[in-house]
Amino acid sequence: MSGEVLLRGVELHPRQDPVDCRIRGGAVVEIGRRLRPRPDDFVIRGDGGALLPGLADHHLHLAAMAAQRASLDVSALSRHGLASSVAQAVAGEDGWVRAVGYDDVVHGDLDRTVLDGWNRVLPVRVQHRSGALWVVNSPGLERLGALAAAHAGIEREGTGRPTGRLWRADAWLREVLGGRPPSLRAVGARLAALGVTRVADATPDQGAGRLVSEAVRREELPQHVMTMAADAGLPPHLRLSIGPLKFVVADHALPDVDDLAGRMRQAHTDGRPVAVHCVTRTALALTLAALDRAGGLDGDRVEHCADADRAAAAELAARGIRVVTQPTLVALRGDDYWERVDPADRPDLWRYAGLLRAGVRVAASSDAPYGDPDPWAGLRAASERLTPSGRVLGADERVPVEVALRSMLSPLDDPGGPARRVAVGRPADLVLLDRPWKEAVRAPDAGNVRATFIEGRIAHGAQQLG
Repeated sequence: MSGEVLLRGVELHPRQDPVDCRIRGGAVVEIGRRLRPRPDDFVIRGDGGALLPGLADHHLHLAAMAAQRASLDVSALSRHGLASSVAQAVAGEDGWVRAVGYDDVVHGDLDRTVLDGWNRVLPVRVQHRSGALWVVNSPGLERLGALAAAHAGIEREGTGRPTGRLWRADAWLREVLGGRPPSLRAVGARLAALGVTRVADATPDQGAGRLVSEAVRREELPQHVMTMAADAGLPPHLRLSIGPLKFVVADHALPDVDDLAGRMRQAHTDGRPVAVHCVTRTALALTLAALDRAGGLDGDRVEHCADADRAAAAELAARGIRVVTQPTLVALRGDDYWERVDPADRPDLWRYAGLLRAGVRVAASSDAPYGDPDPWAGLRAASERLTPSGRVLGADERVPVEVALRSMLSPLDDPGGPARRVAVGRPADLVLLDRPWKEAVRAPDAGNVRATFIEGRIAHGAQQLG
């Protein structure tokens, strides 16, 4: 594709009258009726389909998405099926059996002894569905040198013997395992096919930041990427930005509030807001206390906020703290949440509409690969709040598709802020649907994405458009 792109007869959301849209040099340069084609124009018939700004995923994990593609997915298996799969698995190129999607509710507790009973020949590591925990068998622990390693995430018995459970140890694993980092090309292509043009990588360690930076430079990732990694000294690139600094308040090892506040204060001094992983009420309360001691900075945000009552929502609003939530986790695991928590707490789970009513800025995201990366599934989940069994979890927390969509159109550095628009002078990061928005909104579906443009280039849909 060379020269300019001329989109004929598209519906500019939220306008409904078809217009033409010309793209040049990575930007929208002209919008009007019946624009005259130029000799080198690449003309695309819109046929009345909606033209939206490219969607943003405000919280995902790119390296984990790439690794998942090369892993054994056990999420749909029973405990017996998990055992059989691990026992019969063939090692990957790195010599490991790597499984993802382990669920302690479905599969029961795992440790090195259980995994050894299934496979003591090959090194095995199994990731919990949350991404917070790896369980490794004895050959794997030996290969990692875990007996002598000093990493705080290595769970040990009273004798010092590792149990096989590794908590929040991804950065350490990446360092110890070494090897060639996974390619992000397939991940970028999949996101483009879903209409996603901007992503916030929420993996906090420096290795993840470097991996993402290199992938952007090698054009493996066509998307604009904001990283929350600790290493802010990444080489500049037009499609790479440094976002808030990610902190994890893990419930199995809650940090000291003064230490957390000190690290937050340093991030603010460095000019970076903070993005704090909070799942439980305890973690949220500790985070709010630490932020009060550190002092706030515009852009501070809480990731997940899975359990927040009205009082907590009011506290978040009063401090101007944004929340980035994940609607598809209700669609994927809502029945598990329903069974695990006290019935009195169910209305406070994965709140969305209630946070908005309290005055909190909220943005929807995927948390892929731990949630569904499909933003259209996210729109359905936010508006329906249906669990896998079909029950409604938090009827009062449903939001209209349009509300969730606006959050996906908000800038990466302002989740839940004003939605980006298709307008002259704006970047040509666009999604063309195969139908008008009024039809698409009735049943949001990734199959409606006809083409995706990033910086004016066709990132998805070239065959359909050629």
